[in-house]
Amino acid sequence: MARLNTADDETVIHVEGLRNAFGEQVVHDGLDLDVKRGEILGVVGGSGTGKSVLMRSIIGLQPPQAGVVEVFGEPMIGREDHEAQQVRRRWGVLFQGGALFSTLTVAENVQVPIREYYRQLDDQLLDEIAAYKVAMSGLPPEAGPKYPSELSGGMKKRAGLARALALDPQLLFLDEPTAGLDPISAAAFDELIRSLQRTLGLTVFLITHDLDTLHAICDRVAVLADKRVIAVGTIPELLALDHPWIQEYFNGPRGRVAAEAAERAAVKETGE
Repeated sequence: MARLNTADDETVIHVEGLRNAFGEQVVHDGLDLDVKRGEILGVVGGSGTGKSVLMRSIIGLQPPQAGVVEVFGEPMIGREDHEAQQVRRRWGVLFQGGALFSTLTVAENVQVPIREYYRQLDDQLLDEIAAYKVAMSGLPPEAGPKYPSELSGGMKKRAGLARALALDPQLLFLDEPTAGLDPISAAAFDELIRSLQRTLGLTVFLITHDLDTLHAICDRVAVLADKRVIAVGTIPELLALDHPWIQEYFNGPRGRVAAEAAERAAVKETGE
């Protein structure tokens, strides 16, 4: 793997020698990756490179065949469940599609992780916390009593984000958060994530194929190919590499459009 931008910052996620296989199909083999505190790391790769499998391995939903996974300096593989729970409560996850419980309202969905860890809280306080998280996610107050079936795709994403924020996490996992959203809604969601990251000091692990998102909010990008992370760095650093997939992805027509849009936004922000 090409190691770029290796500042000596505190590492929140450390993955080393990860191997994932499904039968004879090997998805990851010798995968290494570090995520630094306070950054938004974008994870990209072609279909079948195992972006979601990597995330699931880190959060404990997909036990790997080999390797090391550490989060906040704690090993996550082979831990007793009660030990792992103490680390899991420090992160939140937004799965692709939201993964909301269909029989619960938005507010009740937000309360699920809170009830798991803080069973002594009364209903009134739980309602207040849920309302606050719903507001943080950019949803109107009237979204709280609604069921997922009553929400638009964009509102479901924000409801899932509200639940991911329920336990005041330090680390946020986002799996294709803008997939299926129109460009205006996707841009608004990107802006929300960046605002929350800055305000709350979050570290964000972001799986995406959205080039606009990569340019708009990601501090670094990790590229999955050839069963491992082949490079990590800023987009300009990645563009300096001659790997064919990286060049095709970032220098293709859609990549150029996203880069130009990001440049215009940066000029507008600085007023230069």
